[in-house]
This record gives sequence, C-alpha cells and structure tokens, in this order.
Amino acid sequence: MLKHLYDTDCVTWSPQGKLFQVEYAMEAVKQGSICLGLKSNENVVLCSLKRQPSELAGYQEKQFKIDDHMAIAIAGLTADARVLCKYMRTECLEYKYTYESHHPVGRLVFKVAEKSQHKTQSGAKRPYGVGLLVAGIDPNGVHLFETCPSGNYYEYKCQAIGSRSQAARTYFESWFHLFEKSTLEQLILHGLSAIKKAIMEDEELNEKNVEVGILGKNLKFTHLNAQELRDYITKLEQFSPNSQIQQE
Repeated sequence: MLKHLYDTDCVTWSPQGKLFQVEYAMEAVKQGSICLGLKSNENVVLCSLKRQPSELAGYQEKQFKIDDHMAIAIAGLTADARVLCKYMRTECLEYKYTYESHHPVGRLVFKVAEKSQHKTQSGAKRPYGVGLLVAGIDPNGVHLFETCPSGNYYEYKCQAIGSRSQAARTYFESWFHLFEKSTLEQLILHGLSAIKKAIMEDEELNEKNVEVGILGKNLKFTHLNAQELRDYITKLEQFSPNSQIQQE
C-alpha cells in the first residue's frame, strides 16, 4: 500500500528520496523526439526532428513562437507544451503592454520553472511532462535555456533533449568551441549535423521531418521554409567542422 502511495502521488517521497511522478515526467521528455539549440554571439538556432504518428497524419510541430525575440522547442507531451506556450505568450503581451518593451528572457524562464515546480507541491496536480529549450535575445545578449518538469532550469551554449539526444550532445562537446564566432549559416549546418548524428540509420533528413528556427540580434524569429531546408540539407553533405577551423 505504501509503495502505491509514493508511486502515484507527486508529494510523497519514496524511501530512495525520489518523487516518482517527477521522474516519470522527466522520462516523458527523454522519450520525446529530439530537439536541440545552439547559439553564437549574434544568433541562436533551434532544430527539431518532427514525428509522423501514421502515414495518414501530418508531422507534429515542435517549435512555437512566443514573441519576436523568443521561441521554444519542445520534447515530451505537446498538449502540456501548448499550455506553457500560451502562458509565456500572455506574460510577454502583459509585459509589453506595461513596460513597452520585450520581456527579459531569463525572467520569463524563471516564471515557467516556478510554474512547473508548483505542480510538484500538490497531490491534486501532476508535473508537466514536457521539456523546453527557450531561445531568446534581450539587452543582456543571446540566450538558450532548458527547463525541466522538476522546476529546474539551466542556461547553455548548446543543448539537446529528447530521444537519442546523447549523440547530439556528444557532437556538441566536440565542436561547441566553434559556435561563439560562427555565422548563422554555420550554426544551422552544425545543428543539422547534430540532428543527423541522432537519427536512426533507416531515417533520412528531409524538409518534412526537420524544423529549423532562427533568431538573431537583427533578425526576428522565423522558420526556414521547405526550399531553404532542402538547400541546407544539400550543403550538409559537404559540410565539415574542420573546414571552419581552417577558415579561421
């Protein structure tokens, strides 16, 4: 009976010192399709692999625009992500109405993390089963944050979450020192290279199953269209990080 209590209740600790409902929510993030982000001094890029539930269905969206200066990529339950997305958009609109400026990225990420943590404090609620990569630009610079169902959040130079994301993180660990001075095109190619490392051997990148969002100090958030994606995927065949080192 005791095991049943701490296994189904997110406010009851297990003998091992864990909240299993939070662990399950974090597992939902790990099972979601991969998304990743990387940034330079001027730009930030989000890349996501979209899944198709069946041949009769379309591909599921993985990135959402919050404001001109901010966007998110998700791994986990899309329904939970839409709730957080709506909350973030509302906060941005209220801040803009009150202060006539964009909402600071770090402050909004803190609010989202706090909202997520509140879900672990009541037995009548469950944690959000989604992880977010938040890309944004404000007067403090270019930012890339990750939020977790537990309420933790971190800022990164580059990060990948979701299924098979370890392969992408391994790629980042090898080449992240190049990202700071990379151009927007180089960032996109690095992102697609990391996605390619993480996909199954029988999968291929194409303009339908990959999504790329870009944001820069002089560039509002936008998604690459199908033709632009095809062009970058073609360039990917000849792209090598070593060539970037030689150019520098």
